[in-house]
Amino acid sequence: MRTILVASSKGGAGKSTVATNLAAHFALEGKATAILDADKQKSSTHWCEKRAQMASAVLPLDGCRRNWDKHLPEGIQRLVVDAAAGAMGPDLTAVLDIADAVVVPVLPSAIDIEATVPFLDSLVAHPRVKKGKLPVGLVGNRLKPWTSASQQAMEQLQAWPYPLVAQLRDTQAYVLLAGLGKSVFDYHSEQVRSHQDDWAPLLKWLKKSL
Repeated sequence: MRTILVASSKGGAGKSTVATNLAAHFALEGKATAILDADKQKSSTHWCEKRAQMASAVLPLDGCRRNWDKHLPEGIQRLVVDAAAGAMGPDLTAVLDIADAVVVPVLPSAIDIEATVPFLDSLVAHPRVKKGKLPVGLVGNRLKPWTSASQQAMEQLQAWPYPLVAQLRDTQAYVLLAGLGKSVFDYHSEQVRSHQDDWAPLLKWLKKSL
C-alpha cells in the first residue's frame, strides 16, 4: 500500500479537492483506492458515496475512528489521507509514520501563506521529514494566474525549502464535479484536459515517491 497525506493547518485550503481528485486518478488507473477521511466535515466521504456505483469507486474510511490504522482493509493499493482541518505535525504522527508523500495545498493569500509556515515547521519535527525520507510537496491552489497576487504568492512559495509541485487554477469545475462524485480525470473534453495538465507535475512528483 502506498499512502499520500494531504494536509494543511489552514481550513479551506482545498484538501478535500486535492484528495478526491488524486484518489480518482489512482482508481481510474485500476488501483484499489481508499480515502481515509479525518476531517469532521466528511467532504471526501460524501464524494466517495456519490461515486460508489462507478467502476472506479473509491472506498471511504473513517479517519476519526480510534486506532484506524488497525482496521485498514487488505488489498488497498493507494490510500489518500484527507487530514483534519487545523491538524499540525504532532497530530499527524500516525500517518507521517506510514506515508510515502505529503501534499500541502496553499491558497495565494498572505494569510494562508503565513499560516502554512508554522505547519511546515511542525512537520519538520517528525524524524522522517527531518531526515529527508518523507517528501513534502506544496500545491498552489485556486490560483488566478493572470493576477499579480497569484504570481507573487507562487514566487514566494518557490523560494521555500519544499518544492512547489503543482499550480491548480481557480475554477467552479471542481465544485460541480465534487457534487457528482467525479474528478477532472473522469472526462476528456478539451477544457477538462487543460485542468488535467495542471495536475501533471504533481502526478509526476508522486510517481517518484510511490
